[in-house]
Amino acid sequence: MWDFVKIPAGEFDMGCSPNDRECDGANANERPRHRVRISKSFEIGKYEVTQAMWESVMGSNPSHFKGADRPVENVGWSKAREFLRRLNARHDGFHYRLPTEAEWEYAARAGSTTPHYGSLDSIAWCHDNSNRQTHPVGRKQPNAWGLYDVEGNVSEWVQDFYVEKYYSISPLVDPQGPALGLGRVFRGGSFRDHGRTLRLSHRWFSSHGGSRESGFRCVREAIPGF
Repeated sequence: MWDFVKIPAGEFDMGCSPNDRECDGANANERPRHRVRISKSFEIGKYEVTQAMWESVMGSNPSHFKGADRPVENVGWSKAREFLRRLNARHDGFHYRLPTEAEWEYAARAGSTTPHYGSLDSIAWCHDNSNRQTHPVGRKQPNAWGLYDVEGNVSEWVQDFYVEKYYSISPLVDPQGPALGLGRVFRGGSFRDHGRTLRLSHRWFSSHGGSRESGFRCVREAIPGF
């Protein structure tokens, strides 16, 4: 499952999808919709980090729903960072990290401007079809760039701190998120969520703690001259 997809540099409209009424009220943090440029291509995990991947690096498995090909869960933001630290210590020619929030949405949308990139039952393990548990990665339809489970299965940690109105001040080129915030952002929704939480623009946060719904996927960058 150590498969990565190369995402091209480009621009997209980040935030609330056109005509999406779910962005109002509690989801106003998805506004204003704004143009963002990702200036460099990057590689991101084709799948969410699985329990087998986690065990190969960490030597243990915190997940409640056990299965080698299921996404690892019960992982807080700090534990995800520890996984990446240990993975980088292997010096395999790549630097691994969490995606920025902008990179995550750009990769997840894969050119889509709609709230979801397909019908939920075909693309996501969610409240209506998951039997309240995670499932092996890669069993639903991928997005246009070949990424699986960006909606549903487990919510995915990203690098950024959370500030509710960050989109009003966000840089338009390679935004890295605010310097401080209430916690860290997670995206994509989980197996327990309904459609409004699975939308590609939906964003929320936690103070670094893990749950049965939280996992992540990696970005990797080739180390020059390795």
